Amino acid sequence: MKFTDGLWHLRDGAKAAWALNVQDVQKTESELTLVCATVPIRHRGDTLKVTGERSGPIINIKLTAPAEGIIGVKLQHFTGKAPGYPSFELFPTDAPPPSKPKISQHKDSIQFTAGPLIAQINKPHGSFSIDFSSSDGKFLTSALPKSQAMMDLPWKFTRDSASATSCLETDVSSNPQPERETPFVRYMQAELQLSAGELVYGLGMQPLLFLNPFPPSCEQFRAFVKNGQQVSMWNRDGGTSSEQTYKGVPFYLTNRNYGVFVNDPGEVDFEVGSEKASRVGIAVRGEELEYYIIYGSEPKEILRRYTLLTGRPGLPPTWTFGLWLSTSFLTDYDQTTVSGFLQGMQQRSCPVRVFHFDCFWMKQYHWCDFTFDPAFFPDPAAFLSTIKKQFNVKVCLWINSYIGQQSPLFAEGVKGGYFIKRTNGEVWQWDLWQPGMAIVDFTNPEACKWYTGKLRKLLEMGVDCFKTDFGERIPHASVKFHDGSDPYRAHNHYAILYNKTVFNLIKEVKGEYEAVLFGRSSSAGGQRFPVSWGGDPHSTYEAMAETMRGGLSFTLSGFAYWSHDIGGFEGHPPPEIYMRWISFGLFSSHSRLHGSGSYRVPWNYGEDAAKVMAKYVETKHRLVPYLYAQAINAHLTGEPIMRATFLEFPADRTTYHLDQQYMLGPSLLVAPVFGNDQHMHEYYLPAGKWTSFWDDAKVVEGPRWIKETVPYDTIPVWVRESSVLVLGPKGAKVPDYDYLESGTVKVYDGPFEKLEVIIPRGKGKEVAATIAIKRSQQGHISVSSKGDDISALAGQVIKDGKASALKLTEY
Repeated sequence: MKFTDGLWHLRDGAKAAWALNVQDVQKTESELTLVCATVPIRHRGDTLKVTGERSGPIINIKLTAPAEGIIGVKLQHFTGKAPGYPSFELFPTDAPPPSKPKISQHKDSIQFTAGPLIAQINKPHGSFSIDFSSSDGKFLTSALPKSQAMMDLPWKFTRDSASATSCLETDVSSNPQPERETPFVRYMQAELQLSAGELVYGLGMQPLLFLNPFPPSCEQFRAFVKNGQQVSMWNRDGGTSSEQTYKGVPFYLTNRNYGVFVNDPGEVDFEVGSEKASRVGIAVRGEELEYYIIYGSEPKEILRRYTLLTGRPGLPPTWTFGLWLSTSFLTDYDQTTVSGFLQGMQQRSCPVRVFHFDCFWMKQYHWCDFTFDPAFFPDPAAFLSTIKKQFNVKVCLWINSYIGQQSPLFAEGVKGGYFIKRTNGEVWQWDLWQPGMAIVDFTNPEACKWYTGKLRKLLEMGVDCFKTDFGERIPHASVKFHDGSDPYRAHNHYAILYNKTVFNLIKEVKGEYEAVLFGRSSSAGGQRFPVSWGGDPHSTYEAMAETMRGGLSFTLSGFAYWSHDIGGFEGHPPPEIYMRWISFGLFSSHSRLHGSGSYRVPWNYGEDAAKVMAKYVETKHRLVPYLYAQAINAHLTGEPIMRATFLEFPADRTTYHLDQQYMLGPSLLVAPVFGNDQHMHEYYLPAGKWTSFWDDAKVVEGPRWIKETVPYDTIPVWVRESSVLVLGPKGAKVPDYDYLESGTVKVYDGPFEKLEVIIPRGKGKEVAATIAIKRSQQGHISVSSKGDDISALAGQVIKDGKASALKLTEY
């Protein structure tokens, strides 16, 4: 949100009250409050009356230390107002260790310390600033003088003004804007300094922010580095190539060892070096703004602390790491179609582990009634039982939280009061998506019970999980929620309630660590309810690249797992793009074939595509022991499986802008190809020895840029030195098997003394065995283990392009 017109002036009509100087300091054992005047105070009379347009409001700035390495800063104007609701749930999965800040006051400064993170208030009784630094003296960022303020902006510039509303969420035609007491909207604003060379990452999957009116289409998953961008947290359904976003996460991290989380589920506007070149501006509507500075000695430590604050990623079951096949969106299908797909995939050695029924498993206009269309599925329970036994698949069903007027459930929802209402008590409806559509109000416990009751019957029928589509088109003007939630704050937060309701039901019915969904909308904390996918890309190389950029930003926002539509959603990809996307998709944490108006089964793109698919499905299955060990780590620490290269190599400045490659866990570097087999593909290997995943004899010493053409049936994948890969057996047909029964432990030589890896049991967090690899000063490698017997596994040491046997029985 821009409040200024250049460096010297405010935007037309804007009014500012900056926190100028500290008039009082209030301390307790757990917090520090700065009482800040917004006008110069020459004498006591100035605290009573100030001539001019404004009367000199007070801004309270409160510092807290909820955990080691985290400092909260809350700006408040009117403190008598009830706290904004809904709010993000803090520390929902792990209670932090007890933390008590150290507060020391000096002549010209006050230090507020939370373990390794220090906030220093300079000149507390003058034109003050707050510097944030690490305990070892490294400067992080600063709230400079005149960087924290209360701002009033003319209503015409805000999202819900009639002049700026091309936002369909507001539904102006049938939901006129209320009269306002004042033509202004109140914001609280904070600005944090960007140092020279400082780069900003994260913020979910985000669009550019424009106002008055919203802009024409532009690339959503645009530049990986966010500097220079205007970013708004406001979930909408606009596809991956527009200015809109499905997932707004008000968290960013930088390459200077800190992250910032804004604790507000409503619209949070970020000016990332865009309004002022050397600052990140943060603005929220209302009377208070709270943000947390999160320190980390490395980027992964920032994510560990951030996910401690907002929740650790959930742990999905092992079967979810296999191939998901969808019917696609607008296609025709019935029992014969589904069985034919599964049979064809099995015949081509592309076994499907999860089959997904998209929208038209229900009757048209009946979305959602949660009933199989009898014209195409006369006995759904019997049919699901048959395909599960014949093809060993799990079953996923498409759902959303919208109930069309023609659905038999619509009358039930109206009678029970289960839908979002207008302020006059009528049910909120519109005709977009489903005629006369209403939206389930998940702030109503009875509505949740009613909704999950419909889903429970499907789970009992044999369904295993749900695709929780939509959840972005949530009205915010002239509506009310059952629990009195502020509709503006509830707009994004709705996605959390929606996914949490469905996820918890699946966990209740299926058991701990057997719950999974496939969600599109989300916000901070949504990582607790895996898995998320990236929305609706076009079937082009450019859309494939923007999809990757979105995934890299998303997994830097606290989310550990991520998927995307292999082949793209819109359009029918040519075989070359389909094959390139196959390799990218199968080297993602979760892999799904899905499209819009055409099927994504590989033989539709030629039998060569089917062979490529078979190769990568088998490879993915072999990698599951490694991937699931990384999933357990993500669940315990918050470190994502798919991760930006700089997350593993933060000291290598070359990695800071890399957005066409990624690390899959700490050991595998993956570089998808965005061109045909004549395209000169270019990617970067950081320092150290790298061994081709496909050919142990191929070793490259980094740092090095590689340029090469790549055949359609391969993808560059390199193994980092000093890595241990536990691979399943060749020909593995499913992702969920006994990882100790057969397979290979591959040790890639490097400068290590000891390496330790786990072999998961495949059931939640259980570990079947822990293997320790030690190397003596003479270079001899030995193995020890604890847990179950690992003697059925083969062992290999990969050194200088040669593979030699490693005796795993020496333990």
